[in-house]
Amino acid sequence: MSNDETLKDRLSQVSAQGTPALRSFARWLLDNLSVVAFSSIRGLAKQAGVNPNTVTRMAKELGYTSFDAFRTDVQATIQTPAPNYGARAQTLRHEHRDSAFAALMEAHGKNTAMLFSADIMDTLNACIDPLLGARKVYVVGVRSCYAIAHYFSYVGGMAFSNFVDVPTLPGGIVDVLSQATSEDIIVGITYEHYAAEVVQACQIAQFRGARVLALTDSHASPIAVGAWKVVPLPMAGPHFLPSLNSAFLAVEMLLVGMAARSDDAAERAVWRLRLVRCLARMKIIRQAQCHGRATGDQPRGPQVAFVQRDDDRIG
Repeated sequence: MSNDETLKDRLSQVSAQGTPALRSFARWLLDNLSVVAFSSIRGLAKQAGVNPNTVTRMAKELGYTSFDAFRTDVQATIQTPAPNYGARAQTLRHEHRDSAFAALMEAHGKNTAMLFSADIMDTLNACIDPLLGARKVYVVGVRSCYAIAHYFSYVGGMAFSNFVDVPTLPGGIVDVLSQATSEDIIVGITYEHYAAEVVQACQIAQFRGARVLALTDSHASPIAVGAWKVVPLPMAGPHFLPSLNSAFLAVEMLLVGMAARSDDAAERAVWRLRLVRCLARMKIIRQAQCHGRATGDQPRGPQVAFVQRDDDRIG
């Protein structure tokens, strides 16, 4: 174990799959890792509020022969900068395609298994009823996490009336979240190196009294600090950017869970999809009519009916 990413990954795994005592201690370590570098077993146990035996067990759970070996690695870790994306891209460039694909499949399998751990599943399940009952649900993610945030907000908005579109223009996120209340939930999605816009949005939401659901890579993430719920996303993979598969899967699980507990989510989603399809058809006909008037041509072929039959397919 030689770098910060590996150590955090192992701690995140223990926080999701370890015994109750080790899970709690792993979360504390993710937030206070530097404390290990200068503490004895008893000193660390006192600061973390755990039994000294738990400290020793944690070191062994992480694969170290002793606490001293754990502490030495932490000392090296906090002095070593995190690997940059350029270095990871260079490593990937020299990988054979087949071995890279195999590594990707293996990483996704492990990430999925970690996401399906009892602890994370309990956290996701505990979010469903509050999300359904919130006055408004804001989903915030930028850059590579924008696609996940947009998907959650778009599909959620199709089925539930409390999802709010969050703008992505500079300052727009802050303007919208400055109206949040204690009845609202903000879903923040980001990973190292954490997007300043998302971190600021979550801080503003907490200041306004809203609950923050943090979908992020670690309990040490800045959006996890003071969050209502934290879903630590396993993001390991050979790609030069962290894998986002677990983030999409977590969002899917939340949407499915909400739909399963809602009386009208399915009907609302179908109605919205039919409306979108109808509007798209109207736009196509308007464009054809405008083109016909401009060129003198008459529209060819049968006219499109706007009545949605029950057997029409959606999509």
